[in-house]
Amino acid sequence: MSKKKQTLFPKHKELLKQMGENIKLARKRRKLTQEQVAERADIARSTLYLIESGSPSVTMGAYFNVLRVLGLQEDFLKLAADDEFGRKLQDLELL
Repeated sequence: MSKKKQTLFPKHKELLKQMGENIKLARKRRKLTQEQVAERADIARSTLYLIESGSPSVTMGAYFNVLRVLGLQEDFLKLAADDEFGRKLQDLELL
């Protein structure tokens, strides 16, 4: 079975890159090394490097575990929480 390649537009790649940078800055603010975070998140150091680079190939579970180690697990709930477009579509159906 062949694996499908994720296709992302440049502006979306930039969003992931910024998220990775935010995670990296959060780690550095806590004065944690990549080795410490990777060990606590039960991932390879190379996976943490990919996360901090904003790689789309890393699983959401790995991203979540890194956020958990940094004490930012509640930020995960912010994903898609403010669905403004979806609410507008729903409101149109109500009219």
